[in-house]
Amino acid sequence: MNTVAILLSAFVLSFVALLVFIASQRSGLFDRRSRAAEVIFAPGEIGRTEEPAAARAAQAGLQGAMDASEAAQPVHGAAADADELAARTRADASTAPLVFFFFCCAVAWLLVASAAGLTASIKLHEPDWLVQQAWLTFGRIRTLHLNAVAYGWAPMAGLGIALFVIPRLLKTPLLGARYAFVGAVLWNAALIAGLGSVAAGISDGLEWLEIPWQIGILFAVGGALIGLPLVFTLVNRRVEHLYVSVWYMCCALFWLPVLFVVAKLPGAHQGVQQAAMNWWFGHNVLGLFYTPLALASVYYFLPKVIGRPIESYNLSLLGFWGLAFFYGQVGGHHLIGGPVPEWMVTLSIVQSMMMIIPVAAFTVNQYQTLRGRLAALRWSPTLRFIGVGGLMYTASSVQGSFEALRSMNAVTHFTHYTVGHAHLGLYGFVSFVFFGSMYFVMPRITAREWPYPRLISAHFWLVAAGIALYFTSLTIGGWLQGEAMLDAARPFMDSVAVTLPYLKARSVGGGLMVLGHLVFAAHFIALVLGMGPQRDQPALLRQWFGKKVAA
Repeated sequence: MNTVAILLSAFVLSFVALLVFIASQRSGLFDRRSRAAEVIFAPGEIGRTEEPAAARAAQAGLQGAMDASEAAQPVHGAAADADELAARTRADASTAPLVFFFFCCAVAWLLVASAAGLTASIKLHEPDWLVQQAWLTFGRIRTLHLNAVAYGWAPMAGLGIALFVIPRLLKTPLLGARYAFVGAVLWNAALIAGLGSVAAGISDGLEWLEIPWQIGILFAVGGALIGLPLVFTLVNRRVEHLYVSVWYMCCALFWLPVLFVVAKLPGAHQGVQQAAMNWWFGHNVLGLFYTPLALASVYYFLPKVIGRPIESYNLSLLGFWGLAFFYGQVGGHHLIGGPVPEWMVTLSIVQSMMMIIPVAAFTVNQYQTLRGRLAALRWSPTLRFIGVGGLMYTASSVQGSFEALRSMNAVTHFTHYTVGHAHLGLYGFVSFVFFGSMYFVMPRITAREWPYPRLISAHFWLVAAGIALYFTSLTIGGWLQGEAMLDAARPFMDSVAVTLPYLKARSVGGGLMVLGHLVFAAHFIALVLGMGPQRDQPALLRQWFGKKVAA
């Protein structure tokens, strides 16, 4: 069988299998009446907005905006089911100390990653800055930044959100929290040791996999312990139907150990095979771990904030299974032009283009859910972050699909363009969603509201402006860099010189993001320490019960 036949068969089989599977599960992809989407609400709760990150006046404005968006009378009943709300409060209480620990670690690693990332960015246009110490050279400080994000900020925030959301959706208190706490301690100890080894020049030399495999054992053990309570809680759940967020989060916790253990097996991969494995891991850790956690968060917090279920539950399933079917092989397009089989690269390109299907399903679903309700963005800090994050998922995914095409890859490969694309996905999408989710979760686990709502707005506009400038400058500069490298009549140094203005703009954008992170961290500390105005309980619970509810 020739290469064309193999690729065509893989394409047809994947597409037909996906359609058959979805058809066997559900019918009517655009059905707006799916009751499965309502399981995240207690009886009588639909129509009631929930935004613990907003001040009382903003919460009233949000509820008014949502009521006004309905053509008929407001859809909420006289009162939500008190027993189910009490069960949700018990679920929150069971996760509160653990989630709080994860979020504290996430904020700490965010600051470490921010400092390292800004330092690395400045070095690209000021190479003689901070060269006295070996660990401050670009090769090491940039690697420290990547690993602090990939194994510090993103997983600590994402797993903390999962530990909060899953017991809520399963209507069961978290079981075995002590295992997750020990796992988190091991994970953070491994990251400290790993960053120390990289700073000292000890590395496995593979992007995303620089930390030595001996330390990686701690990551594997810690990750397994973190996953145990979620498995225990899933087995002992009090619901029959698993909402789509549970699917995303549980599969992310299954995919990550498979990816990490296979990638870090010592001596298992050599030569060209090692390069193929490297990008199989590097791409899939984004698409099959961070992305599912972020999408699960969108599918939970977006409808909870506006008080309405997602418009099409079936489209959410199409998005999930499309991601599962198509994402696994997309990393091979990073090896275009390398000494790898041509069919493997072509298969990766095909799978990359097929990813438009689940991305389109998510985009249409988000649009339908928010249609006529965009006024909620004015009142809800959580929704601003999550809404922008969802848009960035669409933008980064579609850009990635077309970037995989050989004609476009010929220009963008080995340029700053791909760096801008990576940050649009991992920061513009994943981190924005995690920021919004943390703003929602923290008042629920601390029984205290955010003291300074204006700081949330400052955080949003700083990081939004920062990533916009960062992405735009690298996209333009990277494209010009690629064109200069393809022009045989121009010396290579032209491709370096043309990027300098854009690299400086990148540093300005990075500086805005770092400033936003400092605002976020300071506000987080103020909430934890009880500083500022003493709004000491979630306003929503005060509104419903008229008294303080213990978290």
